[in-house]
Amino acid sequence: MDTDKILTTAKARFAHEANRRVLKEKYEAKMLFAHAGGMWRAGPELLNILNICSDGTPLVILDLYDNPVQVNAQELFDLAKQRWQEQMTAWLIELEDSRKRR
Repeated sequence: MDTDKILTTAKARFAHEANRRVLKEKYEAKMLFAHAGGMWRAGPELLNILNICSDGTPLVILDLYDNPVQVNAQELFDLAKQRWQEQMTAWLIELEDSRKRR
């Protein structure tokens, strides 16, 4: 096999993996949001906790900085779900574009 072709393939794979890491960091940072005096990260863990406790009563949970914050579980769930879905969709679109260019 031609060494130039091997080098080109290796560089493309490395660039693709580096791009995936950059995209992950970019979109994980976009999952952060403030609400009710606390800082939250939209994600499966927060969504699951809020989904279990969304009976309408105020809920006290720890935010990202381990501060207890009283929240309306349904309101925070709706915000977190919206943020999660928006960012995951944008991440998927950008990742697929990256794959097409490879």
